[in-house]
Amino acid sequence: MILGVDVGGTFTDLFFWDGSEIHTAKLPTTTADQSEAVLDGAAELADHVESFLHGTTAATNALLERTGARTLLVTSPGFEDVIEIGRQDRPSLYDPFADRPEPLVARDDRVSNLEDIDLAGVEAVAVSLLRSYEGPSEERDIGREVARLAPHVAISLSSDVVAEFREFERTSTTVLNAYLTPVVADYLTRLEDGVRSSGLADAIAVMRSSGGLISGPDAAALPASILLSGPAGGVVAAAAIGSALGRDHIIAFDMGGTSTDACRIQNGRPEIFYERAVAGYPCRMPSTAIHTVGAGGGSVGWIDPGGSLRVGPRSAGAEPGPACYGRGGNEAAVTDANVVLGRIAPNASLGGRLTIDRALSEAVLIDLGNPLGLTVDETALGVVRVVEEVMAGAIRTVSIEQGADPRDAWLVAFGGAGGLHATALARSLDMAGVIIPPHGGVFSAAGLLLSPPRVDLAHSVLLREGEDLDPGIERLGSEASSRLSTGTLETLVDVRYLGQSHEVTVPYVVGDGWDVLADRFHVLHRERNGFARTSDPIEVVTIRATVTGTPAIGPETAFSWSPDGEAQFGTRMVVTNAGPAEANVWRREGLAVGAEIAGPAVIEEREATSWIGPGEHAVVTHTGALEVTW
Repeated sequence: MILGVDVGGTFTDLFFWDGSEIHTAKLPTTTADQSEAVLDGAAELADHVESFLHGTTAATNALLERTGARTLLVTSPGFEDVIEIGRQDRPSLYDPFADRPEPLVARDDRVSNLEDIDLAGVEAVAVSLLRSYEGPSEERDIGREVARLAPHVAISLSSDVVAEFREFERTSTTVLNAYLTPVVADYLTRLEDGVRSSGLADAIAVMRSSGGLISGPDAAALPASILLSGPAGGVVAAAAIGSALGRDHIIAFDMGGTSTDACRIQNGRPEIFYERAVAGYPCRMPSTAIHTVGAGGGSVGWIDPGGSLRVGPRSAGAEPGPACYGRGGNEAAVTDANVVLGRIAPNASLGGRLTIDRALSEAVLIDLGNPLGLTVDETALGVVRVVEEVMAGAIRTVSIEQGADPRDAWLVAFGGAGGLHATALARSLDMAGVIIPPHGGVFSAAGLLLSPPRVDLAHSVLLREGEDLDPGIERLGSEASSRLSTGTLETLVDVRYLGQSHEVTVPYVVGDGWDVLADRFHVLHRERNGFARTSDPIEVVTIRATVTGTPAIGPETAFSWSPDGEAQFGTRMVVTNAGPAEANVWRREGLAVGAEIAGPAVIEEREATSWIGPGEHAVVTHTGALEVTW
């Protein structure tokens, strides 16, 4: 009895395993309070569950909307402005008007002396001292004093949040954590109270950005670790279905209502980044290597000052949504284009809740295309082409720009709109094929059930080649294992050439020694950067330990498939690049393993629709996933 609930910018997705069958639901996200849709959807599927797993955008939204807490920063003398000075790099190399985001802590709220602290109106305190990665004692003394002066204030210590060197990134991450803690803690507490009071579950677990689960209280205390909570679930599920199908090189492609997320997965494992910028703020927390672009079903079409058709990054979101939702949207979105092209049925019921109105889509597309002299069909095709190019750029970013060839990779497409655009993207990049999993519209929620409990720890050590590395690895591994005693331990180290400014994370087990470590580093450095200096000395700057437990269910449960009912139920006219065509319409739930479908075809299921274009061919695999080639 396991329930996964993933909240997106437009829809809230639910995936429930009752011990024998899978049940799903999809309903509009309640943007004012996400917990309302979460609890409403959960109540429809179950009275009680053993595990309640949650992917949330609460932290992301609070950061993007700048609705976090008023935060005070306590730091070392002379470093009060480190979060504003940052690094010397510019946010956009060739755009002189691009600015860094405003610091999350106002200048008057940055201090280096406890006597200067004025806690009036302060909701959170971040403590980040220059050399705290060497030991936490001084920061903890400050934390105790702040707690004595203001027991109500949320306190984040850099030595607890991210015990790593580089004061700017460490301070930025600690400030992020403090800024988000009151908002995220309030949301998770409210949700957990609702889950308990309804009798649904005793507690919740939350997805980490790194692709594992932590408890609700731990997530509330470390919100910087769940900034990419929702998308991580989709990456885990994509890796699982790729492995089940024997595809060792895949790219996850998650197109929702607001954005698209892409992530490369090699040999069943997504790459993990140990630092990334979120909304322009460095966050030194492990996360799946997802690249996000503002392109989704709700992305709005517009005409720029030069007279060119553009799409996104602004989205119609859940409220009012695309025009066809009938909720007051008056701008043409990608979903409206797909309705006019016939890919989405003119009277479709999305998730069994929202009924599509084709006439509303036609009206807004006419308004968009008139200034350009385009017909409604030409405008719809143009919107689709433009948004697909944006999404192709995201796939290039996680493959070509990282030294990986996408031509031998399969594109795993999911999200409410992923199956509508995947084959066009894969063909444009000459990829091997497309995998469209079952329940693609709630696939990230399915990933929650496939995700293990996880602990991630790191500590900077700064050891040169030949120094004793093993004791630090043993200590950190023991600490990680003590937090999740039933899991599997993995230890890694960040390595660089002596004096280099960037590192490569390399697997390392106690006893491997420096020679083995150096060989691994040179290979990975050459893969990532195109060269290796094998005669140069190396150094380790940070050690890492990760412990992962056992997921709630395995791929054989999530991806077991048996057909139900009829498969084909008629035809309808669609618009392709070559003009109008008649497409077969298939019911996804009725497709038997081994069934073959030739395009043009539309495949409909409760949570999503897939488009198989002319010249394309789909086969139903044993997992229920469609493998599409051309």
